[in-house]
This record gives sequence, C-alpha cells and structure tokens, in this order.
Amino acid sequence: MSVDFPLNSEPIDFTPMYATHNAFRRDLGRLREAVDAGRMDAPGVRAGWANFKRQLDVHHSVEDAVLWPSLLRAMADRPVELALIADMQAEHAHLDPLLAVVDEAIARRGANLGACVRELTEVLGDHMQHEEVAVLPLIQQELTAADWAAFRSAMARRQGPSGAAVYIPWILDDVTPEESRAFLGAMPAPVGILNRVAFQPLYRRSRLWR
Repeated sequence: MSVDFPLNSEPIDFTPMYATHNAFRRDLGRLREAVDAGRMDAPGVRAGWANFKRQLDVHHSVEDAVLWPSLLRAMADRPVELALIADMQAEHAHLDPLLAVVDEAIARRGANLGACVRELTEVLGDHMQHEEVAVLPLIQQELTAADWAAFRSAMARRQGPSGAAVYIPWILDDVTPEESRAFLGAMPAPVGILNRVAFQPLYRRSRLWR
C-alpha cells in the first residue's frame, strides 16, 4: 500500500523514534532480568531504572505537548483519526500508575514485583506497537517534515545538553553497528563526534544496569 505524503513535503525519517522505542524494550528486558536475579538493590540497576523513567517521561511529555496537538490540528474533522490520538493519550496516562506501582514494589521489596514488571512490559510494549503500526503512518501522511522537525526540536529542548549526553549513548547501548550508523545518520553531524569523545566515556562510567 502506498503512502501519500503531504503537499510540499518529503518523507519523514522515523529512525530516532524506532530507536527510542527499541531502547525502552531493551531496558524492560534488563529490568526483568534484574528482578529475576534478585539484583534490584544494585546501584547500577537502580540508576538504569531511574534513567528509563526519565527517558520515558521526556518522550511521552513531548508527544503529549507537541506531536498529538499537531495531528489534532491536521485532522480536526476526522473522528476515526481523532479517536486514535485519544487512545494514544489514554495509553500514556495508563502508564504513570504502573510506573508508580513498580516503584512501590521495589521500595518494599514486594513479592509482586515480578508481576508488576511483567504488566508494565506488556502495557508499554502494546502501546509502542500501536503507535508504530497505526500512528506513524498517519504522521507520515498528514504532517510535513517541518512539523516533524518542530517535534524533534522540542524533544531536544526538553532533554537539554546534559540530557542529550545521556540519551545518545543510551540509545546506542548494545545496538548493532548498522543500527548505530542509521541512528547517528539521522542526527546533526556533530552528534557522532560528541558521542565518541565525550558522551560515551561518561555513559560507560555510569554503568547503567550493570
């Protein structure tokens, strides 16, 4: 099936979006492994979980503030598509209580921690798949490259320089060389150099999930 691009636009590169989703999936796997191994008290595991929550908050808060409103403006008279965006917003809202439940189970060393992590993994996994299958094609069809650039700029502002110094190597943690090249190719040119000489050494010392 062909995708119609907006007038006076060009295809949107979703590489950073897919890379971010895959990093969330990877960290959820690490969280499950840490729970199964009884390592949730390890400082690196606690730091990895804290970073996961921060990255998820940044990602979803900017979608809520910038991306969904852009789509809503583009589809003001289309009830089916409006309902899809409402689903995205509701799925985001559903995740916050699940994160709080996991936090509480960690703090109390609750016997239900494994079940809580499995539920979070399922709900977030379903949400990301829903977004990839249903919403990204809609974005490709309805938004312009300039709209997408505005979203990415908002994400960069939300991260800030110190956040970017963690986000970039976090995305590239344990990816293939091909995935690394694809992600860095979608970033401004200086990012690759900064990542190699500054971000990666700091990230390795943080030992997230280790």
